[in-house]
Amino acid sequence: MPLALAQLQDIGDRITDRLRPWSRSAEFWVRAADIYTSYKVCQLRAGFVKDEEEREAMWEQQHELGAQKMYSICSELGGLFLKAAQILGKPDLAPMAWVKRLVTLCDNAPATPIDVVRDVVEKQFGKSFDDIFECFDVEPVGSASIAQVHRARLKLSKTDVAVKVQHPGAEKLMMVDIRNMQAFALFLQKYDINFDLYSATKEMEKQICYEFDFVREAKAMERIREFLRVTNKKKPPVIVPRVIPEMVSREVLVMEFIEGTPIMNLGNEMAKRGIDPGGKIATMAKQKILTDLTLAYGQMILKDALLDYGQVKAMPEDLRLAYANLVIAMADDDFLRTKESFREIGIETWSIADNELEELFQLSLRMFDTRLPPGVTAMSPFAEDSSLNKVGVQSFPEELFSVLRTIQLLRGLTVGMGLRFSCAQQWKPIAEEALLNCKIKKAAEKFCQETVFE
Repeated sequence: MPLALAQLQDIGDRITDRLRPWSRSAEFWVRAADIYTSYKVCQLRAGFVKDEEEREAMWEQQHELGAQKMYSICSELGGLFLKAAQILGKPDLAPMAWVKRLVTLCDNAPATPIDVVRDVVEKQFGKSFDDIFECFDVEPVGSASIAQVHRARLKLSKTDVAVKVQHPGAEKLMMVDIRNMQAFALFLQKYDINFDLYSATKEMEKQICYEFDFVREAKAMERIREFLRVTNKKKPPVIVPRVIPEMVSREVLVMEFIEGTPIMNLGNEMAKRGIDPGGKIATMAKQKILTDLTLAYGQMILKDALLDYGQVKAMPEDLRLAYANLVIAMADDDFLRTKESFREIGIETWSIADNELEELFQLSLRMFDTRLPPGVTAMSPFAEDSSLNKVGVQSFPEELFSVLRTIQLLRGLTVGMGLRFSCAQQWKPIAEEALLNCKIKKAAEKFCQETVFE
């Protein structure tokens, strides 16, 4: 009898697994339709209201309602929607009501139970958990959409390490989610947003597959670590954790543990130490941190075409140099060069604006720079006053979405730290060096081809 019950339970589990993608998709579409229609209804109602304050109050109320619904879909469905929360939970990209709700999910996603974590580690490394670690913190340091990180100490070397462990089943769920997101993106870009959202979701699909391969991530970490060491003769602007040899698999990654304060918690940490978070000393410290971080990203994008660890992206040489041209154009406020750079990059646009060059330049700042106009704290490409309402983006290179995501990350940090900062101006010298090196390389190649050695 117990055997029969076990077999029935196994059959039930298999049926549940088969039906789960369908039920998950149905739940997504019901919830997405609810959020979308509520905003469209608010947009329609606001169109009949002449008083600006009353309109703003209507939108604030709608944003609060939308934030609660978005929080529910992200926290309850998990998977790709947790990653969406990480992207949208930035103070420059979404309404503040959304940010306040979604930011709590960025590093506090539901954690995998410690018993499951032990099983994954033992299966991946083929060793007993207790033979590997002298101690292992049960509570994770952080948990995100793909994995969670625990602090531990290796038994043999007595080294403090960070152990990154994938959530079992997360990859399968995300593949279901991305298909639904792609369909929704096609709908939005057809009826609401003048931007090639579908290409963004296609690139996201590629990057998600990369993020589930920790062996690839470990190689990228070592490559970036070495690149920053060679590029910066004195001291690298950021520290890249050292991967522990022989302790890397597709689902588990062990690296050295580096003590630090989350960058968005700097204000609280300074206050604890008696430093005024809004004072000159704090502002100088924040500026130094942001400059170093921006410098590191600029070097990786414009010199080696690398981004992140899990989402490493090698851009084609011609795209990297075209982007360097765009960086210089933005730093110099050069409208014409911006248009030429868009064409070189492969960004196809259409315009209904009389001042096309200016609107195109403003769109480039919204997408590819961190600077904000005075008094502005949100500069989303999809805002109501966005240049996308006057300049539509028909085609956008998939390879460039990683750069776009990096800019949004840096801008979110800039706004969150209360600073005014232009990554284009910071990256201009790096971009100029990249273009100069390319010219020198081409000149040398041409000389070699034209020279006849006897």
